[in-house]
Amino acid sequence: MKYDVTIIGSGPGGYVAAIRCAQLGFKTALIEKYNTLGGTCLNVGCIPSKALLDSSEHYHNAAHNFKTHGIDVADLKINLTQMIERKNGVVKQTCEGIDYLMKKNKIDVLKGVGSFITKNTIKVSGETEQTIETDKVIIATGSKPALLPGIELDKKRIITSTEALNMTEIPKHLIIIGGGVIGLELGSVYARLGAKVSVIEYTNAIIPTMDATLGKELQRSLRKLGFEFFFNHKVKSAKVNGNEVAVIADNEKGEEVSFSGDYCLVSVGRKAYTAGLNLEAVGIKVDERGRVETDAHLETNVKGIYAIGDVVKGAMLAHKAEEEGVFVAETMAGQKPHINYNLIPGVVYTWPEVAGVGATEEELKKDGKKYKVGSFPMRALGRARASMDIDGLVKILADAETDEVLGVHMIGPRVADLIAEAVTAMEFRASAEDIARMSHAHPTYAEAVKEAALAATANRALHI
Repeated sequence: MKYDVTIIGSGPGGYVAAIRCAQLGFKTALIEKYNTLGGTCLNVGCIPSKALLDSSEHYHNAAHNFKTHGIDVADLKINLTQMIERKNGVVKQTCEGIDYLMKKNKIDVLKGVGSFITKNTIKVSGETEQTIETDKVIIATGSKPALLPGIELDKKRIITSTEALNMTEIPKHLIIIGGGVIGLELGSVYARLGAKVSVIEYTNAIIPTMDATLGKELQRSLRKLGFEFFFNHKVKSAKVNGNEVAVIADNEKGEEVSFSGDYCLVSVGRKAYTAGLNLEAVGIKVDERGRVETDAHLETNVKGIYAIGDVVKGAMLAHKAEEEGVFVAETMAGQKPHINYNLIPGVVYTWPEVAGVGATEEELKKDGKKYKVGSFPMRALGRARASMDIDGLVKILADAETDEVLGVHMIGPRVADLIAEAVTAMEFRASAEDIARMSHAHPTYAEAVKEAALAATANRALHI
């Protein structure tokens, strides 16, 4: 069989690239080694984790907030089996949706491991082996959880995010190695259900790549859930002893300290996954971190072979991969698409949610950029008080001279959705005053964006 484009990997980057290629008239094949499409995001990442986050938030509200709302709940119980089953149902339905989209767009789905024989010949090794010819290839094989030396994963007590999505019991004490997005989200799930959660972090803050204000605010909120944090700790080992996990680390003074829990989640980031591709056969270059090297058009050093998503440099985000998938498809069609990597938002789906786009305050200081700050607390909003979601704030950073918005950082209810307003404004190079002069419906959480913009414009927020 001969194809115009073959995509290896069916995660958000891969399947979206396939759809856009098909829309543009390319005869398209999508290769996936697992039984279901959707990659990490749909199967063991974004979608299942959000399903559990929502379920655990419902339980937490029933246990702690319903009474204040005048709702009395007797005999409240957690049915973890049902919670996991609902999550699996959401995943199944979402993955089946991708199957439908492939059929709708007449994309051939080939099940098996895709590997290069030549730049235009791909072997697909599944239940049966087949070889296809292709004009162009998009590598979209994603990433896998990174590990630390000295930690012996058994996937029962010492686990990754994949196993954390299918627990058979609620941990009594969950130790999380790493204070990044994935660990905090999954830690939130089990803290809400009653687990003690201890986060051991190598740096001096959680979500260290985001604006420091957000990390500080989130830390306060998570402490209310019972989280405890151990910063500037270097983990040396984690071992299972019966039903307990012993974690050994050096603290900031260089002293050895130990932690004991019944489960340990290793969440220290992810690394590019290229196993089985046989990149060497065609001479595709990878960098020192194993990521496929690409140029400004996301083309590798081998003409006609592109790479997108977690397997290349940049933030490991599903929506970044999707943008790159569309970008490559349109580039191959002779169009002139663009991606502004500075305006790809980052989100943490804890509660309160956390979101940011553009430059952080720390980055602006480092670059010596003159800027002004406008900030507005969620607790000053009538909508936030009505829903009892008063933690958090919106912070806008604007150029001191031109007033152009350089960064927007927020923590609070539904900011995962609110951040889109900031992205839209910044794509059109809006000033803080532009945002401040737009009407925002009342009462809404979005009013915090307007108020923060007013604060940045001339320190004239109206409601504080």
